[in-house]
Amino acid sequence: MNHAVQAVLVDDLVKRFGSFVAVDHISFEAQRGEIFGFLGPNGAGKSTTIRILCGLLRPTEGRALVSGLNVATQAEAVRQMIGYMSQKFSLYNDLTVIENLRFFAGMYAIRARAVSERTTWALEMAALTQHQKTITGSLPGGWKQRLSLGCALLHRPSILFLDEPTAGVDPITRRQFWDVIYQLAEGGMTVFVTTHYMDEAEYCNRLALIDRGKIVAMGTPAELKQKCMPGELLLVECEPLGRALEILHDMPEVLDAAIFGSALHVVVPTAEKALAVLHNRLSAEGIGVEKIERIQPSLEDVFVSLAANQPRTAKEYS
Repeated sequence: MNHAVQAVLVDDLVKRFGSFVAVDHISFEAQRGEIFGFLGPNGAGKSTTIRILCGLLRPTEGRALVSGLNVATQAEAVRQMIGYMSQKFSLYNDLTVIENLRFFAGMYAIRARAVSERTTWALEMAALTQHQKTITGSLPGGWKQRLSLGCALLHRPSILFLDEPTAGVDPITRRQFWDVIYQLAEGGMTVFVTTHYMDEAEYCNRLALIDRGKIVAMGTPAELKQKCMPGELLLVECEPLGRALEILHDMPEVLDAAIFGSALHVVVPTAEKALAVLHNRLSAEGIGVEKIERIQPSLEDVFVSLAANQPRTAKEYS
């Protein structure tokens, strides 16, 4: 590995809050120009990790470098050269769009002659040029997120940290937001993004899947779907779902089964051998089977399978 091109290096990182371990000995690297995703459910340790990398929290143990700077000892220097957008809207609602941009330009100590150029760019990037005099608090949620992104990019950081950037916005706005992220990465910026939206994770170059503070898998979306499923995946459309799920869980041919929408996703060692066995068993139990077919796993299937196989403590079960 060429360490000269690393944007982020995390080595055996731990963060404890009292007796609670929020981040549990994690290690990973993100390269320049890469969209690196941190995928996991709420409470998995994503936001804690990103706050450590932004110099906002001190790690308990381990090491984290951002562009070669140690976040524990050089936190202020780290904050000056990164962009950070938190999952909670953090701009000033009583200021106009342009006033927020100018305020953050001042916070980043952008030179006076460059402020006009930078704010104009941010307005165009966020598609808010026609709304620059609008009071920020009156903007729709998706527009606020775009403005937050513009403010985070005013000083032209080399690394952008996005913590749940599209939480609470509609699917069209989410897609538009990711179009901007692609453009930034193509321009050489490293984008580190946390999300619990499985479909968004497909947009990342590489992913780390985190659950209960531990990284359970890492790789490209294609690699994770290919390598991290313990078997092959079947789609089972039947009624009633609840009773069918109970039957499948008791079958030795089934490694795992879960409800996905109006159907079941069933993991088996070999799809070809299991198709007839599952159909016959369900039909014999009075289940109305409409369809059983092999499908390709989604990242959600991969994550559910990996999380289900992680050991839990007695406290987590309680």
